[in-house]
Amino acid sequence: MTRAETAAATRRTLVRAASELLDEGGPDAVTLRAVGAKAGLSRGAPYGHFTNKEHLLAELAVGTWSSLADDVAALRTDPDSAPDSRLERALLALIDVARRTPHRYALMFSTPASTPVAAEAASRLENEFLALVADIVGEPDAHRYGALLMSSAHGIAGMELSGHLSKDGWRVSVEQLVGMLIDGMWRGV
Repeated sequence: MTRAETAAATRRTLVRAASELLDEGGPDAVTLRAVGAKAGLSRGAPYGHFTNKEHLLAELAVGTWSSLADDVAALRTDPDSAPDSRLERALLALIDVARRTPHRYALMFSTPASTPVAAEAASRLENEFLALVADIVGEPDAHRYGALLMSSAHGIAGMELSGHLSKDGWRVSVEQLVGMLIDGMWRGV
């Protein structure tokens, strides 16, 4: 391997270790020294790849945004699904990130939108998502409906994570709520 390939492989190993620490214990568990140790490298290795903890956490947020954007892009090209089904699956994919990796999900929305690399990754997801919305409501209304759907899904995810969306209390599931959002959008079009 070349020096650049070795550095890239080390960086991927560090990001994977940081991701595991984040999933296990939240942002407080992610320190550059702990990441080096978790990766099986020197405790100082992360300092050669990341300016500080915030830089590393931003990298994790970007990775999560990018992975979700890849998933939504794949949904867009699914020829066997109707547009409303693709959109519903995209919203549920966002909520699923919150369910599976709540600390990474929180990190996505706590990384400042002014961080250029995070803004770029979030924008990519936004564009993929808006294309799904435009398939239903058309380009002129896509931003308006897209913002409503995305913010609603974010609220649903937050309520579920906090335990305030108990099926016993509200008598509705996350999936039913997302379906209602899509149905309501169809009626509004």
